[in-house]
Amino acid sequence: MTAHSQARVASAASKARLRLWLRMLKSTRGVEAELRERLRQEFGSTLPRFDVMAALSRYEAGLKMSALSGVLRVSNGNVTGIVDRLADDGIVVRVQVPGDRRATLVRLTRKGQEEFTRQAAAHELWIDELLGDFDEPEATNLAGCFDAISRREEGR
Repeated sequence: MTAHSQARVASAASKARLRLWLRMLKSTRGVEAELRERLRQEFGSTLPRFDVMAALSRYEAGLKMSALSGVLRVSNGNVTGIVDRLADDGIVVRVQVPGDRRATLVRLTRKGQEEFTRQAAAHELWIDELLGDFDEPEATNLAGCFDAISRREEGR
């Protein structure tokens, strides 16, 4: 293969990957917009609130705000306002970390656990509906492809 034909093949592969990225982005944004609307309509809630509850549901003992921000991959400032509103609604509680006066843990209350369970069940049904064109093997294969991208990014 000549250098010119190699460049053409690389260029074709590059263009195909760019088209793939744009389609992934369009699809993701569409699904996300639908989830946001359904959370608003069904629960009077938002996707960021759901994401915070989902993260906390995996850590029964709670998380420090910095750890919560890390799990969500957003800034502390973004999480603080959401946690404030969830606390006002009785969904989460802040607990002092023994031996560290400046640190607090955030965890779901019983009310928060119940509310997350309701929303998570609806969320799973919505995702099943929105991605229903993929059978189980296709969904598993695509998830593996996205996992590979994530592993590659985490390795950098």
